Amino acid sequence: MAGGLTKYRHLSRTSAHRQALLRNLVTSLIKYESIHTTWHKAKEAQRMAEKLITMAKKDNETARRNAQGILFTPEALMPKLFGELKERYALRAGGYTRVLRTEPKDKYSQAASAILELVDGPKDMRFAMTAAAVARDRALGKEHTDVTEKNIEKVIRYRKDGKKEFEEMVAKVSSLNLAGAKAEEQRQ
Repeated sequence: MAGGLTKYRHLSRTSAHRQALLRNLVTSLIKYESIHTTWHKAKEAQRMAEKLITMAKKDNETARRNAQGILFTPEALMPKLFGELKERYALRAGGYTRVLRTEPKDKYSQAASAILELVDGPKDMRFAMTAAAVARDRALGKEHTDVTEKNIEKVIRYRKDGKKEFEEMVAKVSSLNLAGAKAEEQRQ
């Protein structure tokens, strides 16, 4: 984490403020499955989110009480956490979240920004980007690179209907690209 003797980032906040901030970020992550924040906040929230999903996979009374203590709106999010997310990550041993660095959100502070997202979900950015790469390769009639092949394996590995969902996304991206290409041809 931060190095030295610290076990976590203090984020320039008191203990209560830091805990409230992280609980709020994790609650938003469970609710929306993707959040945009600073990189340091995302890395700390990632730790708490991973523990929360591991608790959901245990699904006992202690885990439910601990999850209620973390989430700000447990009545709304407990069914999703102990239902949909528990089933989604049942076979996965860990690594339920991903932090992607982005351009700074604020042009004045230039703080390092990131997107914290749940993997294998409907808003999984790697899934969409890999589908776009495959659609581009097919449109150009090129072979997939080794990196694209590995990404295909990674994004469909833990999904129930991985290959089917992936092909649907490729078709969707292909239709979007064709519409843009047709409009470009009509302008010329």
